[in-house]
Amino acid sequence: MIEGLIGTARRLASSGATGKPRQSDLRRSISTAYYALFHAFAKDGADLFVGASTSRPTAAWTQAYRGLDHGFARNACLKVVEPGFPAPLVSCAATFVWLQGERHTADYDPVARFTRGQAVLIVAEAEQAIRDLRGAGRADRRAFAVQIRMKPR
Repeated sequence: MIEGLIGTARRLASSGATGKPRQSDLRRSISTAYYALFHAFAKDGADLFVGASTSRPTAAWTQAYRGLDHGFARNACLKVVEPGFPAPLVSCAATFVWLQGERHTADYDPVARFTRGQAVLIVAEAEQAIRDLRGAGRADRRAFAVQIRMKPR
C-alpha cells in the first residue's frame, strides 16, 4: 500500500507535464504523500508489536496498525530529540510534522496554491522519510513506534 500511495502521489505531482497542472492534482499529491508516511509508521509499528508474518493474529495487528493517531503522533514527533533517537529517525519525525502541515494546507485551505515543484519536493521528502524509517535499526524503530503511540506516564 505504501509504495502504491507514493506512486500515486508522484504521478499526481507530475500530471499535466506538458502544461499547467491542476491544483486538485497537486493538492491530492501532497495529501497522498503524507498518508504514505503515516501508513509507513502504522505498518512498521504493527509489524514490530504483533509480527510481520502472515500467521500473525490479524485482529491484534489491525488494532496496532489502527492505533496510530495523527495528532498524538505529530506531538510525539516534536519530542523525538529528547529520548536520543538516531538522526535518521529524528529527520523522519521532523518530516512527518512538516508533511502533516502541508497536508492540512492542501486539504483545508481553499486559497492556497501549489506548484508542481512544491508537490514533487513534498513527495521526495516523504519517500526519504520512509527510507529513513526503514533503514533504522529494529530496536530504535520499536522505541519510535512506542513514542508515537503511547502516552508517557
